[in-house]
Amino acid sequence: MSASTTETAGGASPRRLLSAAVLSAASVLRLRGGFWVWASLLIAALVLVPVLALGWQAAQGSEGLWSHLARHVLPHALGQTAMLMAGVGCLTAVIGITVAWLVTAYDFPGRRMLEWALLLPLAVPTYIIAYVYLDMLHPLGPFQSLVRAVLGFDSPRDFRLPDIRSMTGAILLLGLVLYPYVYLPVRAMFMTQAANLVEVAHTLGTSRRRMLWRVALPLARPAIAIGTSLALMEVLNDIGASEFLGVRSLTISVYTTWVTRSDLAGASQIALAMLLLVVALISLERWARRKQRYSVSAQRARSMARHPLKGAARWAALSVCLLPVVLGFVLPALYLTTEAWKRFQFAGLSARLLTEAWNTFALSALATAAVLACGLIVAYAARLFPQRGMQAVQRAASLGYAMPGTILALGILIAAGGLDRWIGRTARDLLGIDPGLVLIGSGLALGYAYLARFLAISVGSVEAGLTRIPRSYDQSARTLGHGIGSTLRRVHLPLSRAALAAAGLLVFVDCMKELSATLLLRPLNFETLATHLYGEAARGTYEEAAIAALAIVLVGILPVILLARVGQRNG
Repeated sequence: MSASTTETAGGASPRRLLSAAVLSAASVLRLRGGFWVWASLLIAALVLVPVLALGWQAAQGSEGLWSHLARHVLPHALGQTAMLMAGVGCLTAVIGITVAWLVTAYDFPGRRMLEWALLLPLAVPTYIIAYVYLDMLHPLGPFQSLVRAVLGFDSPRDFRLPDIRSMTGAILLLGLVLYPYVYLPVRAMFMTQAANLVEVAHTLGTSRRRMLWRVALPLARPAIAIGTSLALMEVLNDIGASEFLGVRSLTISVYTTWVTRSDLAGASQIALAMLLLVVALISLERWARRKQRYSVSAQRARSMARHPLKGAARWAALSVCLLPVVLGFVLPALYLTTEAWKRFQFAGLSARLLTEAWNTFALSALATAAVLACGLIVAYAARLFPQRGMQAVQRAASLGYAMPGTILALGILIAAGGLDRWIGRTARDLLGIDPGLVLIGSGLALGYAYLARFLAISVGSVEAGLTRIPRSYDQSARTLGHGIGSTLRRVHLPLSRAALAAAGLLVFVDCMKELSATLLLRPLNFETLATHLYGEAARGTYEEAAIAALAIVLVGILPVILLARVGQRNG
């Protein structure tokens, strides 16, 4: 204070004093903002470590191993994976586009209910839909027994339906639960397309059916591409459904190569092939849309008027939209409820199941807190420093969601195993004790996998919440003397509370449902609801896992409700 007074008395101009103050404030801001930059870089590095570890481990394999994989393993696994992805991609696109167009362009009984009910299959993980239908359609199961009773057959030897354990069965079942990935963005695109485009086409004598092919679908191509890509990512990440249904995909090859054959280098090489497939899939999707530009005036955009259906057409539309909901959610949910009730009446809730439920809840809650904290750091750093470099850091921190859980878990297993060995050697040399597997044995490696895989959800949600806050609020807070941390605590966090809550819910449910990473990285004698269900289904004791499967489905309904509320608000 005295220095400033002396400079003013000495005749320094107010402009020079103001410039000095601004420079001083800028240097302090850079100093304080350094934490956010370095923390974001550290988080992005943590996401990239598994990929680097995977590449390093794959390089340790011998040349003969590469040739063996290329000759005997990869062709069959790649062929099965490509066939599965092609079938599921086509089926999800057909179902998603059809039901999205029907509920957007037409009015028929039950339409408003179906708008959100069509999202319900998202609550059923792929491994649960396979688990349910394998039990329902078993030769001695309820469905085939009922069919034989109606047709007058006494034994499965006299009559049985085709086995659901096939490529066709896998495509049908995965398509039934993954089509909402296409339905949701395509419906949003149909609703936000300018109604005047549709009205002009109608004025020119174009029927509703031709409008779909000539106007609506070309404009919705970006949404179709994005939704189908997300569904295919889920196919690549799937491990339970593919194994239950007898499809030997790349994911199954990675798991069996590591767990059954104890060949970490071979598993790493197959995982790298999967990673290249993911990169190729994303690149192909972007290349296909490289010259396409879509522009709709926000001031003129409004939903098209729905055409009321009459007679048989209205019931046909209702049936088409109801079918995927019934097959993808209603039947599995009813079957799980019935079996869970039978199991509860017979044996109650076992202590083991309660322990596994607590393990699932505690692990998911801790991982969600870590994911939200790291996502907030990355998104807030990108807001503070909107330069291109920070945008690259943000994209790097979000890469984990594009990697299947098996690839990510294998990379973390390599990195955490190496660090555990170093910790063990150091502890033995310095302290004479053996701490064991600190990271893998304690579950920290599994939490790390959840963090790397689901960080993109948190970053995207928090960034969307921060984007709605005008930057003038930041400037006003700084003018009032608040620093970066104080502005975050007093301004940004209260205003982005809804975005944080939505991100937390989505991450928590995804952590509960995650199977592939949990199978590879869980500590010994540590089970979650997902791994319990996988173990019982692998042994064929489906009735033992009904309660665990029902619990996962019930929790999975929560983000579906959130998506439905957002969709109704935007509609």
